[in-house]
Amino acid sequence: MTTSALEQVRAIADAVLYEGYLLYPYRASAAKNRVRWQWGVLMPRAYADAGTCERAGSLTDVLAEPRDGAVLRARLRFLHLVHRVVEVPDDVSGDGGYRAVPSLTVDGREHTSWDEAVEVERDAVLPFASLVGVDTVVPIRVEAREDVEDIGHGARLVRRRERLDGELQVRADPLPGPFGGHRLTLRVTNASLWHEPDATRDDALAHALIGAHTLLSLSAGGFLSATDPPEWASLHSRECRYEGTWPMLVGPAGSNDTVLCSPIILPDHPQVAPESAGNLFDGTEIDEILTLRTMTLTDEEKRQARATDDRAAELIDRVDNLPPELLDRLHGSIRYLRSVTGPAPVETVTARPDVPWWDPGADASVSPETDRVTIAGVSVGKGSRVRLRPRKRADAHDMFLAGAVAVVQAVLLDIDGEWHLAVTLENDLGAQLYAAHGRYRYFGTDEVEPL
Repeated sequence: MTTSALEQVRAIADAVLYEGYLLYPYRASAAKNRVRWQWGVLMPRAYADAGTCERAGSLTDVLAEPRDGAVLRARLRFLHLVHRVVEVPDDVSGDGGYRAVPSLTVDGREHTSWDEAVEVERDAVLPFASLVGVDTVVPIRVEAREDVEDIGHGARLVRRRERLDGELQVRADPLPGPFGGHRLTLRVTNASLWHEPDATRDDALAHALIGAHTLLSLSAGGFLSATDPPEWASLHSRECRYEGTWPMLVGPAGSNDTVLCSPIILPDHPQVAPESAGNLFDGTEIDEILTLRTMTLTDEEKRQARATDDRAAELIDRVDNLPPELLDRLHGSIRYLRSVTGPAPVETVTARPDVPWWDPGADASVSPETDRVTIAGVSVGKGSRVRLRPRKRADAHDMFLAGAVAVVQAVLLDIDGEWHLAVTLENDLGAQLYAAHGRYRYFGTDEVEPL
């Protein structure tokens, strides 16, 4: 993929990079914003090995089918923490020095001491043939830096960042067997020699790669999906290692020349909803909910948010000036709409009229707690015991449950005429609690084995 094509997946990569950077209500004083930087954090080795449950590196295996002359482009991206401190002249010492203060209002504008972050990107362009059987190491270095901004009346903002050292290591090994292909191994490591025996996590974060992820792109050939590889590669796919990152195909549906190795598990070809008006720093929330919540902030709360971070100020201003038509777009979208008629794809015990899925009378024909489907010659309904056999294209959370025994709680029919089972795990101590609140796990009829 060309450089311009790589930019097309930046929206997804940025969503990963800034996940949790700053959470609603976007004020430094909010408890949730005092424990930050949770995703893709690679700490200095000495700190990670000191029983902190942090990691110093990540490892991802990706199956690739490069063509002759293929070139691999690897782009490592992460955030580098910046300590922003408000300083005022130290009149007590009389030595012309400065002292730090939590916040200060100058000419009607509030400034707050806060940890920001700057984006760092490093590219490596490597002929694929040069990677076969060879550990290729690309050193990463970011020098320490201090910037001073005069904010008036003798006060200043001082932004300090520490030196960072890291490594990007790439290796390709041919896959055994007649089908060809390679296993591409990517390691990202924090190589900083920084060490302080009594350091806190906040101390170590100044020397960490935060939100670290890597984009891999082939100029010729492509990558195989980690969740839905071709049958010939399924055994090799199961042998791949994922430590701290997960590979997914990115770009237009059907493309396979670019992979994002992310600390957050996503499906292949993820997309940012076109209705989203901008980053809210919380990809697990719904844009409409967060936008409406932000609108309810008081003027004082918004003032504090603007003083916390420039990105928070931009977010507040964007929400305050959001046109009604854009807000309406957030209120639910239907990607496609069509009627579902004809027989169900699996045998059913109860008859079902051929009516459009949106017909008001259709509800009377659906009874998830009494409906049954026949799977492998066995009638399955509420109370049936099944063994879970997730498909290869299932997400990682479902794959962890392969072989587990579950109890069917409901039989469901979707608008495409596909049947699904809502289940709870048989040995899950919280199964009754989940069922009482309607919290189930969902599997297709081809993903279970009746017991």
